[in-house]
Amino acid sequence: MMLPMPRLLLHAIALASSSSGAIVVAFSPPPHASIAAAITTTRRTATNLGAASSSSSSSSYVDPLTYLRTEWVSASLVSNQIPKEADKVLQLGTEDGRLVNFVPRTVREIITSSAEPKDDGTDGGGGGGLTVSCERQLRQMSERRRSGAVIVYSNQPADNLKETPSSSVDIVVSLLAARRMNDNGLDWKRAIREAGRVLKPGGRFLFVEGATVDGESYLDYVVGLSERGGVEIKGGLEKLATGDDDGGEDAGSDDNDALDEGEVSPLFEEVGYDMVDMVLQPHVAGVAIKADDADLTPAEKERTKAQVENDRLADLSLSAYERGIKKRKRKKEPKAVGTRGV
Repeated sequence: MMLPMPRLLLHAIALASSSSGAIVVAFSPPPHASIAAAITTTRRTATNLGAASSSSSSSSYVDPLTYLRTEWVSASLVSNQIPKEADKVLQLGTEDGRLVNFVPRTVREIITSSAEPKDDGTDGGGGGGLTVSCERQLRQMSERRRSGAVIVYSNQPADNLKETPSSSVDIVVSLLAARRMNDNGLDWKRAIREAGRVLKPGGRFLFVEGATVDGESYLDYVVGLSERGGVEIKGGLEKLATGDDDGGEDAGSDDNDALDEGEVSPLFEEVGYDMVDMVLQPHVAGVAIKADDADLTPAEKERTKAQVENDRLADLSLSAYERGIKKRKRKKEPKAVGTRGV
């Protein structure tokens, strides 16, 4: 199902900075032009920008059309897939303040993490931390929206959420962060596993990412951490964003050997996903739900399973006992003697 592109996105002026190759997108009221013409214009602009900035481009570069579309998908996914009871949201590789506008007003706390290069380039080194621009945008968005959510400005690296305890977060969000992590020397696979660690059982990992990161499939890795494999959302991104995932075909990967030895597989109970349409660069959006027993060791899982079985047998015994009592009562009750009318 093809989703209509918002009219605001149909007219964008993209300017390339000659020094850094960064893209600045400015909006103006859309003219009376067809969608096809607008998309064609944007494609031509993206092609020119790609050629102009080829010397400074990296794997994390996103053309204007793809950026606008993934921005719309990200807003829809985050706003619709965060349940009302979710209080804490953590973002992998916070780059700006847009998440403040995406999350529902019921969220009470937003925790940041950094995708900037680590100080000493080692696994144990500290992260580069949030940029000054990022902190400013977060503050401005929070003051403008006045949702009441507290922003925890954490400089923890996205692939080492050392400041966040295990099973303490309701939602983890990753929006176009994996390729930036890869460019800056961070481990995007470990970041996904860290997301699973800090999530509460039943918590959700929401992602909108490039289809591949350094030649590897992002979706295949997430699905590889899942118990049931991936479920493709056949109705398209509209159903994924609104939560109406009515099934699909299985897709998976046997790539579970990347897990840490201390981690128990599977990490996610189920993964729902769909490819982002109307883009020049392939991207995928999805939701992964953490398994209820993901934090348990094999021994704890066996004990839990045995306890569930004992509870089931106890319920069956109680039901049989109650049925026996009712049966005996019916036998003891004297039959009513009818009287004939004269």
